[in-house]
Amino acid sequence: MGVLSGAALYIKKDLKISDVQLEIFMGILNLYSVLGSFAAGRTSDWIGRRYAVILTAAIFFAGALLMAFATSYVMLMAGQFVAGIGVGYAIMIPPVYTAEISPASARGLLSSLPEVFTHVGMLLGYLSNYAFSGLSLYLGWRVMLGINALPSVLLAIMVLGMPESPRWLVLNGRLRDATVVLEKITDTSQEAAASLADIKAAAGIPDDVDGNEWQVWRELVLSPSHAMRRILLVALGIHFFQQATGIDSFVLYSPRIFMGAGVTDDRRLLGITCGLGATRTLVTLVATFLLDRVGRRPLLLCSTGGMIFSLAGLGAGLTIIGRHKDTQIPWANGLAIASTVTHNAFYCIGLGSITWVYTSEIFPLRVRALGSAVGTYMATAISGVVAMTFLSMSKAITIGGSFFLYAGIAVLAWVFFFTSLPETRGRTLEEMGKLFGMTDICVAAEAQGSTAKGNNAVVEMRTTTTV
Repeated sequence: MGVLSGAALYIKKDLKISDVQLEIFMGILNLYSVLGSFAAGRTSDWIGRRYAVILTAAIFFAGALLMAFATSYVMLMAGQFVAGIGVGYAIMIPPVYTAEISPASARGLLSSLPEVFTHVGMLLGYLSNYAFSGLSLYLGWRVMLGINALPSVLLAIMVLGMPESPRWLVLNGRLRDATVVLEKITDTSQEAAASLADIKAAAGIPDDVDGNEWQVWRELVLSPSHAMRRILLVALGIHFFQQATGIDSFVLYSPRIFMGAGVTDDRRLLGITCGLGATRTLVTLVATFLLDRVGRRPLLLCSTGGMIFSLAGLGAGLTIIGRHKDTQIPWANGLAIASTVTHNAFYCIGLGSITWVYTSEIFPLRVRALGSAVGTYMATAISGVVAMTFLSMSKAITIGGSFFLYAGIAVLAWVFFFTSLPETRGRTLEEMGKLFGMTDICVAAEAQGSTAKGNNAVVEMRTTTTV
């Protein structure tokens, strides 16, 4: 996505497309990713988290090459479709996989690493835009997009050396393999055995559920308990507000925002955008070390509060600049640029880093993949709406008015987080249900048989809900 912000400047000129076509191209990626998210949950449960990541890399590779060799808007959109499917996989599977192989004491740090490297990837995209901006109009943006195929190859190779999720292994009856993995990621054999027992209990199926996919949908969405409904609403809420506060307007349209703040040279625009990307990356890295020390809730509230004031400052600066187009107002330009930087910093220290960590850890194991997918649907749908309406909305209510609107949404987000989100720091994944009023009474019965896949485990669990 970082590449698109700069490449869009040259795509528009080379392919001679309108603002509406550009807006659709930029925003449709997130809507396509909803389709990827639908497939990702089932795929990761079918072939495992690790091989699902490899499949994601292959999809990204194909999408990057399609866009790099695009000779028309239609072909460019086809490449964007493939890349969007990959995005749907990428934003759902890594957080779940990371949470499932991480010990509770370090889960916040490790689960936030996908967000860190997302920002590293965006920064590399900004840097490649700057580096290749000197190429010809025909070649420049194609190289910017095509070079994204290289990290996909590296990802596919590196993930082959990583272990499969022990929780996925338990769900598929591979208890011996799960034990081997747990012994690698825990300090002692006793800790590994205790973790295995917790996972087996959490993977149990209630008496009135036969374990098929329809019943998982029923338990989470169609007929949830009070506690499960609360978990689902919290996950949907945090994903909604993460995107509805307008972060994708910064990611995809930061050059346009800086143009509104008085910066007009293309190369200088890309240079400032690189600086913004570096800020996001550094702050996200800091956030990873604070998650397990400070906690999710304090960081989230601080982050959202800072975003409110930054968005209001940006809206004020851009409104003043827009009303005095023929006059240079240095302090207003400075306010707009400073507010952009502080907004991105506040976003990355909390809302950007915590959302995926939080939602990947609060769902019970038996519905975790589906729960993460549902959260992803919300995030990508709202992200697509923001990306596909920003230019049109800026023309309708001015660019400053757009950020005042985002500031108002951020106020609602702060209230929601303050009233609805419990602290999860230091809790094991199997303890999360208790925070939302869920009590698990487990009765385990294990049956082992000789199959081609190895051991099969049968675990029964009755789930009652405290209202």
